[in-house]
Amino acid sequence: MPTVSVGRDRLFSALRKSYCKQWLHFPPFSLFESFVDLIVLYCIVAQEEFEDLCFKFGIELDDVTTEKAIIRKERHLDDEEDGGVGDDDEEIIYKIEVPANRYDLLCLEGIAQALRVFNEEQQTPTYTLAGIPKDSMLKMHVKPQTSSIRPFVVCAVLRDITFDEASYNSFIDLQDKLHQNICRRRTLVAIGTHDLDTLQGPFTYEALSPKSINFVPLKQEKSFRADELMEFYKSDMKLKKFLHIIENSPVFPVIYDSKRLLVDTFHLIIITVLSLPPIINGAHSAITLKTKNVFIECTATDLTKANIVLNTVVTTFSAYCQRKFEVEPVEVIYSDGRSFVYPDLSVYNMEVPLSYITGTIGVSLEAEKVTSLLNRMQLRAEHSVLDDNNCNINVLIPPTRSDILHPCDVMEDVAIAYGYNGIPKRRLPSMKPLPLNQLEDLIREEIAMNGFTEVLTWILCSNRENFALLNREDDQSSAVIIGNPRSSDFEVIIHYESLRVLGLGMRGFQTGVPKWAESNFLNCYVGSYAVRTSLMPGALKIIGHNKDHPKPIKIFEVGDVALLDESKDVGATNRRHLAALYCGTNSGFELIHSLMDRIMEVLGTPFVPIGDNTGYYIQRSDAPEFLPGRQASIIYKGKHIGDFGIVHPQVLSNFVITDPCSFLEIDIEHFL
Repeated sequence: MPTVSVGRDRLFSALRKSYCKQWLHFPPFSLFESFVDLIVLYCIVAQEEFEDLCFKFGIELDDVTTEKAIIRKERHLDDEEDGGVGDDDEEIIYKIEVPANRYDLLCLEGIAQALRVFNEEQQTPTYTLAGIPKDSMLKMHVKPQTSSIRPFVVCAVLRDITFDEASYNSFIDLQDKLHQNICRRRTLVAIGTHDLDTLQGPFTYEALSPKSINFVPLKQEKSFRADELMEFYKSDMKLKKFLHIIENSPVFPVIYDSKRLLVDTFHLIIITVLSLPPIINGAHSAITLKTKNVFIECTATDLTKANIVLNTVVTTFSAYCQRKFEVEPVEVIYSDGRSFVYPDLSVYNMEVPLSYITGTIGVSLEAEKVTSLLNRMQLRAEHSVLDDNNCNINVLIPPTRSDILHPCDVMEDVAIAYGYNGIPKRRLPSMKPLPLNQLEDLIREEIAMNGFTEVLTWILCSNRENFALLNREDDQSSAVIIGNPRSSDFEVIIHYESLRVLGLGMRGFQTGVPKWAESNFLNCYVGSYAVRTSLMPGALKIIGHNKDHPKPIKIFEVGDVALLDESKDVGATNRRHLAALYCGTNSGFELIHSLMDRIMEVLGTPFVPIGDNTGYYIQRSDAPEFLPGRQASIIYKGKHIGDFGIVHPQVLSNFVITDPCSFLEIDIEHFL
């Protein structure tokens, strides 16, 4: 989830309140030792109120920090190394976590407006295009060569905009956030913003040889060829991440204005390149605090996302224009004669049945209440009654809400505005645990109470681990092999950080994860990927990489294995297995045998003579992964459901284990 950093004081100012409703109810000043104590209490209460508002709206105040604290953290410095604690008047920074698909909330302006509308302190803005004839619009001509690299471009103009330092920084930060989010690090969309007063339209979007593109890039003083820029920016920590997008292309995208060449007051030729997307803008058209007219262009490989990005930028910052929420359109003309006017700020209508909204949320709401709740979420809505007395909610989706794609999104906004805490809790008839999961929980609980630690391992492993390391032969009839692996021979790092201990909350029993299980890594060379057919390799790898842990080590896992099955439409089936492993100097056949007997007792399965199909019995086996003569098969109602015994010394050696181990594995689905 994206996190947006905003200044607390500027945010509260944008929300048009000090954000402390209890100020008038504070104790008299005489009860405080100093005015500072009163201010501290005020700040604490204000923060709590804001956190409560964020929770209701569906965002979260993730952290409260300062600019200097952020820098210290990035540089791994403590207060002493930085020269002491930060100044008392440092600006407080709120880090707010917002939903990943709410691009309108990626800056302070968007958050503040959404919260004001949510609090019913402001109406949802109506965004309009400036009423200028098409002949008078700025033009962007697209050359056909761009189709081979970044085929789309959308543009707009913000006229008579007024920046201060805070809004200017927010304008830049929003572009960075969009680049990291929906733009997928500029691979799908790249944003360019320019001072329109330094340029002259119409503009051209071209794709040229790198050696024929020459200009002064942003924050530089000398001119570079485009191919030279690629080398120059390989040492730039920020821009080098984007070079791969175009550096191997025979042509680079570039945007010019109508003059292409200018002569300045010193009679020097300036090439008016607006930008070399998606890398860098030109220095000639750089925006500043004094910029009054901003030209915005977004080049893209995905036209839909380009429109979303452009709409997000212009709708958010049109609030700073002299004519608020008005955007000047630009005509984009392609070489084949097609032309389009951007941005597209039209709203579209979505009809959602009232019964769908109330039935899904689980509360009974009148149509007027639903429309009121939607208006608080910046969705204009009205209701209509159909002939059969059913009611529909007509929702107008503004250009800022690109996340509304389906009636379920409308329903979610109603639920947020209504308040999840206000929705009555009820158990749905369909929400019943599966019998297999109930059986699994019973077994896990019992084994944990016998002192075993639960582990979780990956379901993917190498074919070698599945067979050769267990002394088994691969007969090509059981293992599911992953097709088209990334490489036929490469190193895979498996992280067993997910080891955990079963917590029995219902009985108040909770043990901690031992140190040896906190973070372990395994390097193994793989010939091909396979889905595990047994839980044994994962358990043995854990033991092999925790040899120094005090013995005994007692671990278990309940998880799925996959086996080929021609009777299934996908050619394979999942089976739920239980595995338990005991490692220690006194590890013996009887220890794992007793655990198996206890499991059968808990499941209510009697021990019966060999050949009796009313319960379970054991018989001698010859599995290659176990020591001969110290192993057995488990037969339940005439079916072989598992094996247990002492692990073969060669198998232990394969996994670099020096202590004896006893192991049990059962297919628990047979007990259903």
